[in-house]
Amino acid sequence: MAWPHLLSYFFGGAFLANAIPHVVAGMMGRPFQSPFAKPPGQGLSSSTVNVVWGFFNLVAGYFLVCRVGDFGLKDTPDIIALGVGAFLIALFSARQFGRFNGGNAPGRS
Repeated sequence: MAWPHLLSYFFGGAFLANAIPHVVAGMMGRPFQSPFAKPPGQGLSSSTVNVVWGFFNLVAGYFLVCRVGDFGLKDTPDIIALGVGAFLIALFSARQFGRFNGGNAPGRS
């Protein structure tokens, strides 16, 4: 397995996981943080912006996972790379956005 393929699957996993909160918040009609808010990543973007951003993430994830190399659901290194990318962006997002959305209680890390 070529390491550039695994790197692509890692970032593909991150893009796919990042799509979830944006698409869900947008479909629920709720504003949510996005890179296009003021200030970026802290302010709220409209539900429409979040749907568009979420679908951009889905498309980017698709290309990184399905169009690079030969991703296999039964290929353990492929799944680990994708899973680690998804896990790390999920963990980062929980820490970063929890303070805006009630996920991090005051006084806790």
